[in-house]
Amino acid sequence: MQTLDILERLIAFPSVSRTPNRDLIAYTVQLLSDVGVTCELMESEDGTRANLFATIGPQDRPGVMLSGHTDVVPVEGQNWSSDPFILRRDAARYYGRGTADMKGFVACAIRAARLASQRDLKTPLHLAFSYDEEIGCIGVRSLLDALEPRSIKPSLCIVGEPTGMAIATGHKGKTALRATCTGHASHSALAPEGVNALHLAADFMTCLRARQADLAANGAQDDAYSVPYTTLHAGIMHGGVQLNIVPDNCTLDFEIRNIAADDPAVIVEGLRADAGKIVAPYRDSHPHVAIDFAETNTYPGLETPEDAAIVAFLRDVTGSNDPAIKVAFGTEGGLFHNRLGIATAVCGPGHMAQGHKPDEYIDAAQLDACDRMLDRVLDRLESGL
Repeated sequence: MQTLDILERLIAFPSVSRTPNRDLIAYTVQLLSDVGVTCELMESEDGTRANLFATIGPQDRPGVMLSGHTDVVPVEGQNWSSDPFILRRDAARYYGRGTADMKGFVACAIRAARLASQRDLKTPLHLAFSYDEEIGCIGVRSLLDALEPRSIKPSLCIVGEPTGMAIATGHKGKTALRATCTGHASHSALAPEGVNALHLAADFMTCLRARQADLAANGAQDDAYSVPYTTLHAGIMHGGVQLNIVPDNCTLDFEIRNIAADDPAVIVEGLRADAGKIVAPYRDSHPHVAIDFAETNTYPGLETPEDAAIVAFLRDVTGSNDPAIKVAFGTEGGLFHNRLGIATAVCGPGHMAQGHKPDEYIDAAQLDACDRMLDRVLDRLESGL
């Protein structure tokens, strides 16, 4: 079975984050069990979604893991030229939700695993397919929990997010937080008697922007990134019930995407100090006024050294001597490295510039290049690395 055949079926499963992926996983399990590969599933609490882990080859030694996520971002509100869940070919491109991010790589990995089952591998090949990656690397946590206590783990990991088949050794970490601003309600005709929670949030957002400006101008820099400094971003704001009520509650969701040189905990402490200064003038008259923080999600960055074994391995199987890059988007790679100690790099077909938008596509040449890379991975595994 060829990669394109597998990709066509994968695209047909509308595995948007937070929605079921079990049909996609069942299809993958069938493809692998057909060639004698046994799969482990780690289910979500409600059983509608699952991670998949499989090993092809000897079970008593570390191997190379191919990591991919099975979920995709939504298509609602996007103007597609064709059904996003039916693979469409136009010239040398394949269109459909997830073609680039990242069912293209998943299809290549499944093809490679089926081929690996027919070879005498001295070093094993592992597959790790997750759910709900797009909403903060949520689903993979149960897979990590299952692998962490094992005495034998993969030694190298290729995360197949779209890099145009370039070798990426780093991405920023992410910390997502919610600031809950508590004010004091009153009739808007008597607004000065209240404390407007929206105003508290606006004042805090001003502080957020000031710290961002300082990081850009004076903070640590990593020129391997297109945005070379740590970023702060406010994304969602909710508050108010009716115009003639001074609102007493407002929430502001914001994030920190940090380069390795910056500790997000230090940045958060600075923001807590800013929040304290905002509410301080109200303490005597309205002691309950507050800006409280809650962390809603976090995952670590990836910072793999250029001389790491995974980089040398990828240079060999891709044939590339180009300098390694760092990618702007997050991946599960930092979790595999931090939680499991697996040397990890990112390398996969397609480009993120084509993902998350209408008429997402991947070039046929990118899929072919990924298949060639994974064929060479199998050659290395058969020779024992």
